[in-house]
Amino acid sequence: MKVHVNKLVSICYYHLQRLFQLRSVVSQDVMKHLVTALVLARIDSCNSVLVNLPASTVAPLQCVQNTAAHLVLGLKRRAHITPALKKLHWSPVCQHTTFKTATLVHRVQRQDCSPYLCDLVHFTNADCNRSRLRSATSGAATVVRTRTNLGQRAFSVAAPSIRNSLPPSLRLIDSHTVFRRQLKTYLFNLAFN
Repeated sequence: MKVHVNKLVSICYYHLQRLFQLRSVVSQDVMKHLVTALVLARIDSCNSVLVNLPASTVAPLQCVQNTAAHLVLGLKRRAHITPALKKLHWSPVCQHTTFKTATLVHRVQRQDCSPYLCDLVHFTNADCNRSRLRSATSGAATVVRTRTNLGQRAFSVAAPSIRNSLPPSLRLIDSHTVFRRQLKTYLFNLAFN
């Protein structure tokens, strides 16, 4: 996975260097759109495979996002990044992976995705042996136990864990668009408050 992350970081820094040359020619709004299209879209693409990776592996991607924020806002190199990310309304990379995985699990619960994903995640309210548990009414998912760290990164293990870590008020939302909006707000507040 480190090879994938390093290759992605290399591509992103290439685009950031090219955009850095344009900073005096384009406005801040146009620069934000360019950075979002060329850099952040690459980080967000297939980022659900980054779930439960060590922080040292994900840190280079966060550095890319921080550099992109510096470029968009025209900040000095040593400027503090948290207010910049908050101003741009960009959540940290680890929050993006959580967001993507949680939205996939929500689609699994609604049976609105591929059958192979539906086979990986099971919910307590669907299991007749667990239907009387308190977790069945809160929309919790059944977490498969594993002994290895690599096993905890599997979608069938990580996705239910992420789903169960959300507040019950979020888990019980039926509309996918409302769920995405509320989840994004929740994760943004969790990251910056």
